[in-house]
Amino acid sequence: MPLVDGDHRLPRPVVIEKLGLAVLHRIDPETAHGLALKALQAGLGPRGGPVTSPRLRTSLAGLDLPNPVGLAAGFDKNAEVLAPLSRAAFGFLEVGAVTPRAQTGNPRPRLFRLAEDRAAINRFGFNNAGMEAAAGRLAQRPEGTVLGLNLGANKDSHDRAADFAKVLTRCGARIDFATVNVSSPNTEHLRDLQGREALAALLAGVMEANAALARPVPVLVKIAPDLKEGELAQVAEVAEAAGLAGIVATNTTITRDGLKSARREETGGLSGSPLFERSTRVLARLSTLTRLRLIGVGGVASAEDAYAKIRAGASAVQLYTALVYGGLALAREVAEGLDALLARDGFASVADAVGTDRDRWLTR
Repeated sequence: MPLVDGDHRLPRPVVIEKLGLAVLHRIDPETAHGLALKALQAGLGPRGGPVTSPRLRTSLAGLDLPNPVGLAAGFDKNAEVLAPLSRAAFGFLEVGAVTPRAQTGNPRPRLFRLAEDRAAINRFGFNNAGMEAAAGRLAQRPEGTVLGLNLGANKDSHDRAADFAKVLTRCGARIDFATVNVSSPNTEHLRDLQGREALAALLAGVMEANAALARPVPVLVKIAPDLKEGELAQVAEVAEAAGLAGIVATNTTITRDGLKSARREETGGLSGSPLFERSTRVLARLSTLTRLRLIGVGGVASAEDAYAKIRAGASAVQLYTALVYGGLALAREVAEGLDALLARDGFASVADAVGTDRDRWLTR
């Protein structure tokens, strides 16, 4: 019989996860995240695999997804918990960002919870163990999971544009899609690569490396939510010309509008609930500028949020910061709730709902 949590009956694993989150929130957030990864490695993660139904099944850039609710990059930077995550409810996973060489990132503390805002600020700076370590772990990836890799560049690289292609060349045989991350605010001048000429040159190198793979993969680019409309149009134009499969909208923001937390002035990228409106407006606008598939990221914390992103123009969505507050059980809650919302409104599939509420977001 399920245990009772307040007025809601919750299965025992969910109650245990909630208790674990309460403990983890008492310690430094980066340390807490490390402990969460160790717990997953120890077998304490969710079970059951992806949620799916005829309504939820969809395709993204030629990839068949059991549902459109994915895990965003950043949660599993070094592909350390692929097997436990594959048993969660996600329809697809994205790991990384991975750079050619290992790097420590920016000094700690560099991750801050903004509990009052259901948000977080990070200034990690692409801390990761490098592409060799990632390639070894990706070689042991679980079967049947749609897996993407977020490509990054080393902070001290003499040719950052070439770094993205290097990582794809090394790891491409073990992944299903790749995302070019030129939108993190935590590596100096990285966002400059979103300009027309710089982005076109970078993507040309990545696509050349992709074409050389035995099995080329869909390539996407992840953009910032702080781009102006003209800049969005340039990104869309360059992405289409390069032959990309889609755009991930969006990464974290450098704005701090309307925050309540005492940590609101920390340097870094803001993610979580305060990003939802801004990122969804960008998503809707982008959907008018390109026919490329879009993944909606930023502030997704409920089935309603995921549904709003899809109706604004996303073919799939990703979560991360909301998991800090809701745990991995949130993925199942979002996917099952999304299925119910699609049924309520008479949509036979996710694809049928994409963009059906775009105009409302364009006028907000």
